[in-house]
This record gives sequence, structure tokens and C-alpha cells, in this order.
Amino acid sequence: MVSQIIERMEVSHLLDYGCGAQTNLAKHLKVTRKLMYQAYDPGVPRFSKLPVPAQMVACIDVLEHIEPDLIDNVLDDLKRLTEGILFATITVVPAFKTLADGRNAHLIVQPMSWWLPKFWDRWEIQTVQVTCDASFLVIAFAKSQLEGPDGKLL
Repeated sequence: MVSQIIERMEVSHLLDYGCGAQTNLAKHLKVTRKLMYQAYDPGVPRFSKLPVPAQMVACIDVLEHIEPDLIDNVLDDLKRLTEGILFATITVVPAFKTLADGRNAHLIVQPMSWWLPKFWDRWEIQTVQVTCDASFLVIAFAKSQLEGPDGKLL
């Protein structure tokens, strides 16, 4: 889906927010256009340099791993970095893995109804799709792209 959005929306700069050590998204992108790919993951030293805003931000299987008291900070950072399109996936059930301290790897296990208001506050949601019983995806536009100088939607 990310590749399709890149092609249809003529995206030239993609930020993979929370890419992990393997940058799996980069390995699976199938695009025919020139694309600047930016990898960011604060937990992976080689990808921990603070990112710059991008035309499209992909945040895949990341948000449920954030410490609950930091989720609003992370969402605000995503908003700051999204110049155009946000593509996010979120799993809403516990993970099979646990952290070294015994906690479930999904630190935030909340239903879609808990997540969506957080997205509405920051982006103009275009698509919400349940991908299976355990996750959903959101495609949204930066509000600044849809608001005029008076703050009203165009």
C-alpha cells in the first residue's frame, strides 16, 4: 500500500518513522519514481539522527510499542514531521513477545476507538481500515495542507 500511495501521490520523500534495525519497508518498496528514503529509529544507533519533515511519513507497527506517558509526544512529533501524508498501522492486541522487564512488548493495548481521536486531533483522516482482528491502518493528510490562512478547511 505504501508503494501505491507513493506512486499515486507522486511522493518524492518518505520518512520511515520507527524503521527498526532491518528497514523492512525500504526492502519491500516497489516504486518507479525517484524517492528519497529517510530511516529513523531512536533505538537503532545508525538511524537515530533526528529526522527532517517529509512529504510522506510511514509509521508501521510502532505506536503500540511507545511508553503510554509518551504517546502524545510521539504523535506530536509525527505531526511535525508530516508535510503531506501519514500512513500508520497499529496493533490493538498484546504481542507474543515480552520485554526484558517482563512487560508485554505492546505497551499500549487499546481499541481503535481510543486511537482515532488522537489522530483526528492532529491530521485529516482519509482512510481507516481494519486489516485483521488485531490491527488497523490510518491514511491521513497533514492539516496544514487542508487549512487556509484563516484556519478553516479549504
